[in-house]
Amino acid sequence: MLDLPPDQCLNVASATVMAASQALPHTSGLAIPVLSFLNERFHSREDLSQAESMASELEAQCADLDRQLIELNSRLGASLVAYSSFSDGLHSQFGAINTKLTGLRLLTDDSDPKSDGGGKKILGGELPQLAKEVARVETVRAYAETALKLDSMIGDVEEAVSSAMSKNIKKYSSAQVSEEARKLAIKKLGVIEDVINEVTKGRPQWTCLVSAVDHRVDRALAILRPQAVADHRTLLSSLGWPPALFALTSSDTDIAKSPSVPNPLFTMQGDHKLQYCENFLSLCNLQQLQSRRKYRQLHDGHREVALQQPLWAIEELVNPISLSSEHHFAMWTNKPEFIFALVYKVTRDYVDAMDELLQPLVDEANLVGYSCREEWVASMISSLCTYLSKEVFPIYVSQLKEEDLSGVKSQARMSWLHLIDLMISFDKRIKSLIANSGITFSLEEKNQLKLSSLSVFCDRLDWLELWAEVELNDNLDQLKSETSDERSWTNKIQGAVLMSSSEDYQSPAISDCYLRRISAVIDRSRFLPVVSLRSKFLRLVGAPMVQKFLDCLLFRCQEAEGLTALTDDAALIKVANCVNASRYFESVIKEWCEDVFFVEMGQDQPDELGDSSLEGLEGAIFDQEIKKVEEFRTEWAKKISVVILRGFDALARDYLKNRRQWQDQNEEDLSLSKTLVGALDYLQGKTSIIQKNLNGIDFVGVWRTLADGIDELMFTGILMGNLKFYNSSFKRFRHDTEVLFGIFGSWCLRPEGFFPRISEGLKLLGMDEKQLKVALTEGKKGLRHQGIRHLNVAQAEKIAKNRVFTS
Repeated sequence: MLDLPPDQCLNVASATVMAASQALPHTSGLAIPVLSFLNERFHSREDLSQAESMASELEAQCADLDRQLIELNSRLGASLVAYSSFSDGLHSQFGAINTKLTGLRLLTDDSDPKSDGGGKKILGGELPQLAKEVARVETVRAYAETALKLDSMIGDVEEAVSSAMSKNIKKYSSAQVSEEARKLAIKKLGVIEDVINEVTKGRPQWTCLVSAVDHRVDRALAILRPQAVADHRTLLSSLGWPPALFALTSSDTDIAKSPSVPNPLFTMQGDHKLQYCENFLSLCNLQQLQSRRKYRQLHDGHREVALQQPLWAIEELVNPISLSSEHHFAMWTNKPEFIFALVYKVTRDYVDAMDELLQPLVDEANLVGYSCREEWVASMISSLCTYLSKEVFPIYVSQLKEEDLSGVKSQARMSWLHLIDLMISFDKRIKSLIANSGITFSLEEKNQLKLSSLSVFCDRLDWLELWAEVELNDNLDQLKSETSDERSWTNKIQGAVLMSSSEDYQSPAISDCYLRRISAVIDRSRFLPVVSLRSKFLRLVGAPMVQKFLDCLLFRCQEAEGLTALTDDAALIKVANCVNASRYFESVIKEWCEDVFFVEMGQDQPDELGDSSLEGLEGAIFDQEIKKVEEFRTEWAKKISVVILRGFDALARDYLKNRRQWQDQNEEDLSLSKTLVGALDYLQGKTSIIQKNLNGIDFVGVWRTLADGIDELMFTGILMGNLKFYNSSFKRFRHDTEVLFGIFGSWCLRPEGFFPRISEGLKLLGMDEKQLKVALTEGKKGLRHQGIRHLNVAQAEKIAKNRVFTS
């Protein structure tokens, strides 16, 4: 609509209501704008009846414009008076400064023959004070100039904002004119922000000036932004946004494969496209200005907040879609897969427009670090999370609570887990959608939060705990049948060898069952967007599952020990299988914990999680559980050694206590002592069974513990038992020990090294009388010279006294 001078419009309107007899002016005498105005308003004789109302409207507009002109003149006059007053004050101050400088020059004139050093006194005393005064005046001048400059620019902004508002209110005003006024205001605000930044860095003491400017700018923005958003919404509505969403029918089950609706952002042409792009760019410029202001106003520790705000223009695209989607969502509360399918379809169908049409505008507005594609996806996910947290999750939570109260298992738990599965699947597809665009997906938590539907748990830790409880109970229920099946404890895992080791752990299948379940829990936790949530989830689900497996192992071992005291081969094999399971289980968990995923969570302390039940747990997630598994394995592997050693001791009792067998001086009979045959046979039989059924690493510990125990047993019972060793008895004892060493020779090259006290006792008994006396005379040094390091002098002397030398 053309803007017409009000006085001409009034005259024309008055002329149209004159008596018919009065002559009208000829069209050639009218101005072109007047003719255009009349042609636009009067098309037929019936339009003449509106002439009186139109004249009244024009008179009101004239009065409005006159009032605005009076206000502007008044403000201009006040500004001129203030500037004149300030200028006069500056002129008088500079005059005073000039007078003082003239006097200073006269006082410091060296040509004056009467000068007696007074000039130097002036220079030394008054000149610094004068310099301070000059600096103060300069500061005042700079402050005044800056204040006037800012006041003038803010006045222009307020005028532009007022103009944009008034043109929006008037029906005949062009939207293009309003947009131009807004662009002018945003441009002026950018210049003001540049000046304020310079003041903040160069004159930090001018806080009052900065505060006053920020206050007036805030008032202008409080009007400018809502109006810009309102204009953007009106423009979007006129373009046909939001597009029609897909309506699911009973015969349609795959929303993702349904036909796509034409994208209004791609179909707009000509002036509509130009107008939308200009409006979008203005909104981006306004946000860029606001981000700059927030970044300046916030302290260093909070400045990231200013850089993490979502794009306003993208939010305006998403909000109408979210509102229209809720109608469909309300019908799919019990079928959430349709909700996720619809959100994904809309996100996918319109994501290309973000890159092709809108991203260049965002770049032009200097909004650094913003990706329209990522912002579109993030806003869609945010609207989905809002709906889930308000409408879907409360229903599922109430169903779970009703199930707990009734004690009857329903579908509530399965529905909950199904919902979680859908969220995880949705997040996978979203990450794939972003990755396929060529954009590198950042691993920072802020991006993980924006692009994950599981972020609903960030503000509702009680829901996370509920999920953990359901997840734990579901896994333990599914493990019950496998735990009670004896075949799971007897069948070995095929190829139970880790990547980091070539050792075959001979682990029963039950350990793999638990590990697969725990691995699935870990994989589900990876989709939680925050490290603290992953850590808490695994502490609530993974750690109890490890503890449950350990409880099963302990129960079986205690059951075997209680029934037969582990004297039966079957009981020993049962315990050995449990030790194998714990060794393999521990090795796998440790290998997992070396991954970066677990290292990150290990650095997250429990007190940051806000859960008092987890206090005192530090380090990696499974550290406490791994320690318990290690203690279990060490304890029961040692019990195997103790049981075998106890049986050996019982069978070798006659050998150790029968003193008469050592008094036989027949050197020709060097056969194995009969009282030791049964003990050695028992030892070899039991160790063979353990070797066959126990993993190699723990078996090494078992036979070494056995060797140490037998060494202590025979050393105390024979060498330190006050027995007399003749040449024949010495040779018999040495032959017995060689047979004993031979049993252990299957597992090492020098078995005598694992029987240090017996070996060194035999060495002492094998010395001749002179050599023995020399070694004992020199004490500890002499013993070490003879290679005896595990026996002290007293023990060596006692063994030497029991040696009987015959000629």
